[in-house]
Parts: sequence; C-alpha cells; structure tokens
Amino acid sequence: MKIILFGATGDAGGAALQAAVARGHQVTAVARRPQALAAISPLVTPLALDLLAEPQAAADAAAGHDLAISTLRPPAGREPDMVPLTRTALAAARQAGIPVLVTGGAATLKLADGSGHTVLSAPGFLPGSVRPIAEACAAQDALLEAETEAQWTCLRPPAMLTEGPQTGSYRFGTDTLVTDAKGNSQISFADFGAALLDLAETPRGIRQKLTVAWGAPAPALAAG
Repeated sequence: MKIILFGATGDAGGAALQAAVARGHQVTAVARRPQALAAISPLVTPLALDLLAEPQAAADAAAGHDLAISTLRPPAGREPDMVPLTRTALAAARQAGIPVLVTGGAATLKLADGSGHTVLSAPGFLPGSVRPIAEACAAQDALLEAETEAQWTCLRPPAMLTEGPQTGSYRFGTDTLVTDAKGNSQISFADFGAALLDLAETPRGIRQKLTVAWGAPAPALAAG
C-alpha cells in the first residue's frame, strides 16, 4: 500500500512507520521535522508539515494514497490541540477519499473489573499528571463519534503503553481494557505499531473504536 502517516516522529508513529516498512509498504512520513526518517528505508518519503498551520496542505498531501494513519499526539501543555489535530487528519482523509486509522487514548475504555467506570472516571485510577491528555483523548473520542463522513477506525492503547519488544502476542478488544491473566493492561509501542498495520491490511469495519493489549503476561520489560 501507499500510506500517509501523520505524526511519524512520535513514539506510536515511529513504531507504525517501522512496521509499515517491514511489511513493504510505501510511507509518506509527515511531521514538523521528519527529514531524518529518510534514512530508515527507501520506502519512506519525509514530508515536513505543521498540520495546525497548514490543514489544506495535509489534505493535498493525502491525495493519491491508499490509507492515512494518524498517530498525532500534542506535547505536554498543549493537550487541547488533540482535537484540531485529529480534525485535520480526518478532513485530509475525507477529501482524499481514503480510510484513516486514528490512534486514540484509553480514557473512555471501561475497566475490566465490571464497575462500569472508565479509565478517566474511576476514582484514583489516573495520576493527576496524565489527566489533561486523558481528557483531551475523551474529547477526541467525542469528535470521532460526531464524524459521519470520514472512513475512520480508532485504535486505543491499553492502560500502559511502554517501550519493549515486539512479541506479536496481543489481543484486540472494543470498549473495555484488554488485560492479561494477571489483570495487567499493557503493550509495547512496537506491538501497538504492528497492531495498527494489522488493521491497515485487514480492516475490521468503518467507524469502529477498538483497543489492543498483550494477552499474556508481559515479557521481561515489565520486570525492570
């Protein structure tokens, strides 16, 4: 496929880029400063864009691709940018007439304990330091729910998205945190990127919100 990847220099974006290249896809890697990404593979074409400043340029760039992937995530202190960034990616895909995979957040996923609480609503579940991005991700969810024209699919991470190996051992879910036998809900960036490419190659439906996590106890990473 020919993929345009928004947010290619972030953690999730970098993992998705590596997974796409490993599977032989051509990627237009969009970021504010993506030039170094050209060294990854001849399959990567860097494109420098500021999506908030140049929304129409994003739409123009998406033309001619088979799929868009948005792994956009604002830096600390600019969490409210999550909604306009996502809106730009959705509009670009809509104008190009292509599907878009959007990475979301775990904020609105239900806890696996049957309490009915979500990650965001459960008392004491989230540290205060991550509430701003969690609230931004909840607003992103609301934006997606209201988007009825773009062909979006949203993949939300588990409670913990960390550095670690690519295991290929993960499970998809829908509205509830996926946990392993010990009740942990986590995945590595490498496996999250691989899961995104799974959805790129084998779509699971339009306007669906999914999640993914390791289905077995974490490999050595979690013990450190």
